[in-house]
Order: sequence, then C-alpha cells, then structure tokens
Amino acid sequence: MLNKIEGRIIVLGDNVDTDQIIPAKYLNTSDPEKLAPHFMENEYPDLAKTIKKGDIIVAGKNFGSGSSREHAVITIKGLGVSCIIAESFARIFFRNGINNGIPLIEAKINAENFGNIKIDFDKSTITYGSGIEHFNRYPEFLGKIIEKGGLINYVVSEKW
Repeated sequence: MLNKIEGRIIVLGDNVDTDQIIPAKYLNTSDPEKLAPHFMENEYPDLAKTIKKGDIIVAGKNFGSGSSREHAVITIKGLGVSCIIAESFARIFFRNGINNGIPLIEAKINAENFGNIKIDFDKSTITYGSGIEHFNRYPEFLGKIIEKGGLINYVVSEKW
C-alpha cells in the first residue's frame, strides 16, 4: 500500500468539471503527453506550464463533475500530479482516478498555492502549512490498485 507522498500544492476551487479539466476539442487522443498541456486552459491558460511532477492538487467540493470522460484523469496523470485532495469528488471521476492509479483523498484543506504538503497514508494524515487533517483510509483493495498504477496493471499482476 502507499506510504507517503510529499509535494507542492496546486489550489483549485469548487465544481471543477471534466470540461474544464480537458476541453472536448482535445478528446481525439488518449495520449497523456498530448493532453497534459491543455489542462484547465480555458480557465487558467498557463497553469499546465507551472505544474511540476509530484505536485498535489487541492480542490473544493464536487471535483471532476460533468461527463464521465476518462480523459480528465489521463490529463492530470500526464502532468505528473501525484495526488488529488478535494472536499468531495464526482463519483465517476473518483472511480476513474483509482482505475488510473491516482490517489484521491476526500478532505477539506485550506491551503495556499505552491505551499508544501505531506500525506501519510499509514497514519491517514495530511500535513500542510500549520494544519494537520485526517482522512479515511482506503479499503485495502483500492490501495493495491493505486499501488500497481491502476486497475489494468493490478489485474495483470494478480493473473486473473
């Protein structure tokens, strides 16, 4: 299972939908490297250029709402984002995230852009700025899917 992740915070707000994450005009590919530069480009044209491998997105309520397109998760994974923390996730986005091996945590975090954040999965804690928050631990099977880099890798490794 995952142990710890540490990274730089990228703050987004409430109700970030999949059309904002990756505009529909780019859905002609599933290549993470081609999708990543277009992350949130209509709302924040230069945001994708500022994100570094290992950054952690911190958002508000209803992250990933809208369509069920898996391209939104593929885009974020292509950026090298190591985790997404949001107060709540759209159900299908949450499942797509797990299926693609991105740790998603439901927690309310009042963090500042580009601050440092540490996630301890063993202790179920998030440490940032002057705050420490707790989150619910994944069921073991979800942790294994994330650890393997996604559902397909997990199924292949279990030789089903």
